[in-house]
Amino acid sequence: MIIHKEEIANSNEQLAGKHQQKLTALNNNLKKDSKAIIDKLVKFQVGIPSWALGTGGTRFFRFSGAGEPRNIEEKIEDIGLLHALNRSSGAVSLHIPWDIPEDYASIRALAAQHGLGFDAMNSNTFQDHPGQKLSYKFGSMQHVDKAVRQQAIDHNIEVIKHGVALGSKSLTVWLSDGSSFPGQLSFRKAFQNTLESLAEVYKALPNDWKIFVEYKAFEPNFYSTTVGDWGQSLLYATKLGPKAYTLVDLGHHLPNANIEQIVALLLQEGKLGGFHFNDSKYGDDDLTTGSIKPYQLFLIFNELVAGLDARGLNHATGLGWMIDASHNIKDPLEDLLQSVEAILIAYAQALLVDAEALEDAREQNDVVRAQEILQDAFRTDVRPLVAESRLQAGGALDPIALYRSLKVREKLIGERGHKTVATGL
Repeated sequence: MIIHKEEIANSNEQLAGKHQQKLTALNNNLKKDSKAIIDKLVKFQVGIPSWALGTGGTRFFRFSGAGEPRNIEEKIEDIGLLHALNRSSGAVSLHIPWDIPEDYASIRALAAQHGLGFDAMNSNTFQDHPGQKLSYKFGSMQHVDKAVRQQAIDHNIEVIKHGVALGSKSLTVWLSDGSSFPGQLSFRKAFQNTLESLAEVYKALPNDWKIFVEYKAFEPNFYSTTVGDWGQSLLYATKLGPKAYTLVDLGHHLPNANIEQIVALLLQEGKLGGFHFNDSKYGDDDLTTGSIKPYQLFLIFNELVAGLDARGLNHATGLGWMIDASHNIKDPLEDLLQSVEAILIAYAQALLVDAEALEDAREQNDVVRAQEILQDAFRTDVRPLVAESRLQAGGALDPIALYRSLKVREKLIGERGHKTVATGL
């Protein structure tokens, strides 16, 4: 299915009057140049993971939705639908071996047809796959058996080769390695085995590639995780070399972790590589970005903007941006539209922060003023700026409303059927 420009234009024409009223009212009260903010929003792109086009699951069951994409081609088409609506979902992040291309040229051509490129490639050694010789039940890169470690290394090198053929420039490695009971493994040996395994993958990276080492506090192991927090990830990245970075997944922290402080320090050290956006209440809940903790998301973006500016990095390309969430009870495409919207809102709010005034308040130890400066930006309704950025980029003023009025899901069900199940979790 394709959403035509005429359909978007007709929808926008109906909404143009109210949108312009809201935008004018907002501009009349802004202290900053809205044009500069809108220009940054237009350039900002968020990668969409191939596994998130189907409904997600829990540890107990997966309630598959209808009309899910049956193959990589249909997943790219779905991301094309998102990008047509919001013009901010211009990259595909493939997960291997869930989505292995059979014909690289045709897949690249299909992606280009939808205005998409390929973001970070994602390896998978947290599951056993059909035809796999050895099991990852007791870990992959940490495993006591060198043959299992080599299998995990070989898989990651294979993923790099897929990425090179598609035009990707980075590899994300998330390991579920760890232990569930005290005494199950040696922490020191597990760390060393993992480091040596990652070093072999690092050697296989092309010169212009990056490797992102993702961390997670717990699950599926519940006593220890071999890459359990940002400190461990930073340690691996530092030891591996200049092409290795830490990747921050917002859900991969213990409750009440100060993620904005983590972000600030990693950026300062030049070791923050990218982001996986989602939201959570209790743990790694895979909820829609900004649905639970919008103020935290804003605070994180405030540190991102400040840190990127301090290092002279381009906001759109200085880091890798990707959503990593999908839930059981939502239409995946609507869920992704909501997440991208929340990310852009938080980014726009962060761009409104008066950095000079904030620094002055800090230097004066004026705690109340510092808080007011941040909360003034957060409480500003920037949705007209985000909508205007979509309008200027050729997207829809109200993506979800247009998605529903065009009956996109119903049409996908008509094309694919009710019982299709996308590869992924």
